[in-house]
Formats: sequence, structure tokens, C-alpha cells
Amino acid sequence: MTSSGAPPTAVAASGTRTRSERRPEIEGLRGLAAVLVVVYHVWVGRVSGGVDVFFLLSGFFVLGMVARRAMRGERLDLGATWTKLFWRLVPTAGLVLLASTVAAAVLLPPSTWARNLRELFASGLFVENWRLATDAVDYYANHGSASVAQHFWSLSIQAQFYLAAPLLVLLVAWWARSRGVDVRSALLVALSAVFVVSFVHSVHATATDQAFAYFDTRTRLWEFALGGVLALVLDRVQLGRRARAVLGWAGVIGLVTCGAVLDVGAAFPGYLALWPVLSAVAVLVAGRAGAGERLASPTAQYLGSISYPLYLWHWPVLVVFLVLAGTPTPGLVGGVVVVAVSVTLAVATHHLVEEPLRRVTLPRPAGLASLAVAATLVPAMLGLGIWAIVVAADRGAPVAVGDQDHPGAAVLVADHESTGDPSAPVQPSTARVQDDWAEYRDACAPLPDHPVLEQCVPIAPQGEPQRRITVVGDSHMQQLLPALEPIARERGWQVSTLVRARCPFSLASETDPNDATCVDWNAAAVEHLAADPPDAVVVSATRDVRAGLTEQTPDGFVAGWRALDELGIPVVAVRDNPRYDHRPSECFETYGRGAAQCDIPRAELLAPDPPYALRDDVPSNVAFLDLSNEICTPGTCPPEIGNVLVYLDDNHLSASYSRTMSTAVGAQLPGLLNW
Repeated sequence: MTSSGAPPTAVAASGTRTRSERRPEIEGLRGLAAVLVVVYHVWVGRVSGGVDVFFLLSGFFVLGMVARRAMRGERLDLGATWTKLFWRLVPTAGLVLLASTVAAAVLLPPSTWARNLRELFASGLFVENWRLATDAVDYYANHGSASVAQHFWSLSIQAQFYLAAPLLVLLVAWWARSRGVDVRSALLVALSAVFVVSFVHSVHATATDQAFAYFDTRTRLWEFALGGVLALVLDRVQLGRRARAVLGWAGVIGLVTCGAVLDVGAAFPGYLALWPVLSAVAVLVAGRAGAGERLASPTAQYLGSISYPLYLWHWPVLVVFLVLAGTPTPGLVGGVVVVAVSVTLAVATHHLVEEPLRRVTLPRPAGLASLAVAATLVPAMLGLGIWAIVVAADRGAPVAVGDQDHPGAAVLVADHESTGDPSAPVQPSTARVQDDWAEYRDACAPLPDHPVLEQCVPIAPQGEPQRRITVVGDSHMQQLLPALEPIARERGWQVSTLVRARCPFSLASETDPNDATCVDWNAAAVEHLAADPPDAVVVSATRDVRAGLTEQTPDGFVAGWRALDELGIPVVAVRDNPRYDHRPSECFETYGRGAAQCDIPRAELLAPDPPYALRDDVPSNVAFLDLSNEICTPGTCPPEIGNVLVYLDDNHLSASYSRTMSTAVGAQLPGLLNW
């Protein structure tokens, strides 16, 4: 987000426009955006669109400032410009990172350390958005399971923009002067091109892989570019006061209602991000008219001045509160506590750190920037390094099939004879379990005939495969690959995947009724399977909407199986594992092995009969694989079985535990397919 302080000079929105006129309502707009972010995170659990406003304002100020200097023919000193920008960004960020590092190490359970370490490091390098994009993090999930630095994704994008923006203006201005072209016109063309290309990419990327697109810098550049375009043309906008008043209030109402009206969880930052961005544009064009008078009030001004530290502090405070309180949401009273602590820290940071540093002037700005980075980020990175050594020492070895001390699901077999140590330390350790994912990214490539699809071939024999299996669906299918691998390698099968986050194989939209992108993705998957049919397809048979007895076999699943039946492709449909309202590994960490608080009664999570058994429209090509007896005992569903942690979060199996299910999968799968 944009660091606060007195708004930089900007052209006025109406009347006599002078380059020195201040825009106090913009400081209020920044404060409003920060309040919306905090309120929606703390009490609503949704995205408000406030971050998109910050991006627009950054483009408006930074591109406007540098562009005006270029248009006046001034020499653009990149070093001095970057120093000025980062001098306002780095000290507060470094302070919050350092405090977050200490808080995570002292207050959060070891099961959260690995993720926090990764993201704190990435945040210190301003690449947190790419870290999260690579992990395909669900930004709208339970905040209690998020890292304390997850919100640094937006600051990382902003820092990357700060590096690129002055360079872009410098290059365009040089090109324009060398060819006798008006600099302003050249900049308008360049920024408009960035807007169009980035916006088109944003819409496409959001439709194909929203989890990645949300954190992708390229999908956000259009917001910065639009701010720059507005800074260049705003002095030519002529509107009457009444029209500007209506426009201003419409913009404020649009901002306040955006997160409440739009279900942005599966659609941002595509075309729906126009809502908050254009709302902010309306406020900027309106100037002091209408809502602008309220935004220019002393209260709104002060909120704007603390908006940057408030944004940085509220998230780690929220995450730590949720973990310590043991609740997925703070509630009304807890939310008040979170906001009060966040505001207190923001006020203290503003007056004790930001304001004193802004009064510092040194003749060597490059040295000043280096000092700022060293004084704020180095201690945080040093602390992270020490913490990383501690976590690495607790890594533990991967669980191997046949490990006598860690049999996992094998202990649930009736004739299992244990020769290992039943009290051996669990694997993976609670500090590493959240990293224990079935990751096969190195074996993936887009399909030429369907660019929206990415096929992975994680398991392949040396020569011609005896059989070809395609696993289709979401992460709940990918998590079964370790269980499939031993039997596949033993029999010379090739296993490929078509996997999309939050998109089980279905011909209807199961995760979001308003999101057609998953349906389109599955339609493309069917077309690909028709063109190159495998010997069998493995998909989900059920899905749990949330914790408890919510398991269902949706109509869209059956329609998908029927489509494969028409292609003559056998289907193995796998019953999904239960979901929890907490992380079982954290419960195990808190209460220990065999604790009643963690061993959830099976009857509370799984119905005696799977929902597909109650349907009479299942096509004949489908065989069902129910692994419930490999995940739960006859009476409970514990967090640890056979010295192996079952779940890495609240609904995904750990790769280690999935691997211990390979014997059961190998015993059942060939018979289901008559192989």
C-alpha cells in the first residue's frame, strides 16, 4: 500500500488548477481504504478492494510526480528518486517484520514456523507476492492459519512498481525527446498500453488460475498505470460542482459497498477490480466537492497519516490473536481488541518512527537509503536466519513406505504386526508438517491444444507405459499421488494430472455458483481426454463443504462421469477425506497423542454410507474407492496414526501420510479397474 504522510503535490480536480495545490481529500481517501481493509479482514473475512485503491493512488502520485519532472525537462536522478520512495517504505516495514519475527517465534506454535519463515524472508526481499503466487495461497481462507507476513504481498508489488515506474518514465521521455515527440503524449500512450496489456492479462489469468493471478504483479500493473494516466489528464477534466459532488459520493459508496456486494474470492483481480479502482477515480475527479469535504476533515486526514503502519500492523496482530484465542474468527469483542492494538501500534509508529525519520535530511541520499535498509531489514533478516537454523534442525526425514517406526495407515490393517517403536517422534514434525505437500511441479507443462490446462506427468516408467491414468480435479486429488506412486511404478503405469485449485472435476460450478471458469476448465479437460483418452481417470466422488457432516456427491460430478462414460473411459471416483474446523496437527501439538480433544468421533465427520451410494444415476463406468478406513479408525478420526501426522492443514493429507496409504490403494485399485 501507499506510505502515508502529507499528500504530494497534484493538479486540482476543478476550478483554477495549479501544480502546487494540495489534495487533502486524497489523504482521507487513503485512510478510508485502510479502514476498509482492516474492518473487512477483522470482522467480515473478505476482501474490501482497499488494496486496489492503494495501487491506484501509488500510480497517481509516483507516476504523476516523475512525469511532471520529465515534462518540465528536469534531469531524472533514478538514485535520488528511488531513495525518496523507499525511505518512506522501508523503515516501517522493517520494524513490523522484526516485531512479527519475534512474535511468531515466541507466540505461535512450531507447526506454523516453516511457513512464517518463508514468508518473512520473502517479505524482507519484497517478493512475498511471488512466494504466495507460487504456493497458490487462498487469501480468503482462515486468517488463523495464515502467516504473519502474508499481507506484505501488496507491499512487495508496490516496491516492484517503485523500481520500475521511474525507469519507465525516464526511457519514454528519452525516446520522445530524441524523436521530437511531446513527452506528455508519449507517456499517455505508454501508460495506456501498460493499462490495456495488464488488464487483458488480469482478466485472462484470473479466469484460468485465480489463486496465482491474485498475487501476480502483472495482473495489477493496470491499476498503477490508470493512476498515472489520471495524473496526466486530470487537469483537463472540467465538471460542475454538482456533478463532482454526485461523482464523489458515488465513488465513496462504491468503495464502502464493494466487498459486501461482490464475492471477490474467486474473481479478483480481473474485471471486477474495476469496481474499487473506478470508485477511487471518481473520488479523485470529484476533488473537494461532496464526499471530498468529509475526506478532507481532520479525522480523515489523521487516519490517512497512519494508514500505512495501520495496514502493516493489523494483520500480524489479527493472526496472533486468532492463534492465541484458538478461534477462526475474532468476534465482535475480539475484533475490537485487534483493532485497538493495531491502531495503538500504528499511532506509535507514525509519531516515533515515521515523523522523526521524515525530518532527517542528509546530503547523500544513496547513503541514507542504505542506512535505512541496514537499520531496519538487517536485524529482521538476522533474526530470521537464527530461527531458520532452529526450524531446520527439527526437519526430520521423509517417511518411507515400510518404515517400522512410522507405519501410518498400515496400523489400521487388521493383520498388521508392529515391530517399531509406538512412541517414536511423529513425522513430519509439527514444525514441518505444513510443508509436507505432494508437490510435482517439475513435471508440468501447458497443453498446446488447451492453453488453460496444465498437464503434469509425475509418475512415468522408463519405456512404454503398461497403463495410462489421468488424475483430474483439485488439490484433493493431487494429495493422493504419493499413495498412487508405489503401485504405479511397480506395474509400469504412467500417472498424469490435470489439476486446478478449488476446481473438482464437475460439469457444474461446485465451489462458487457464480464462477464459470471452473466449469470452462473442466469442459476443456473433457475435450483433452476425448482427444487423447487414457486407460482410466481418477476423480473425486464427494466433497465436503465445511467441517461436519456436509459430504455430498453433487449433480455436476455425476454429469462429468457420464461425459467420460460416453467416451468409453473408466472412472475411479475417490471418496474425499473429512474437513475440520481446526488444524489437527496444532491440536496434536497442544494436547499430545491420544487426546480426546483431538480425536474427533468419526460419526461427526463421516456418514455411515457415502452419498454416492444413495444415488441411482451413477453411470456404469464408475467404480468407487473409499479410503475412509485408512484415514479414520472405526471410532475416531485422530490427527496422528502410526506415528505419522495425517493432515498438513485443516483438510489436506500430508504427503507422508498419503504415502503410507499406498498399500491399501495398491490392493484395491487394480481390482476396481479389472487390471
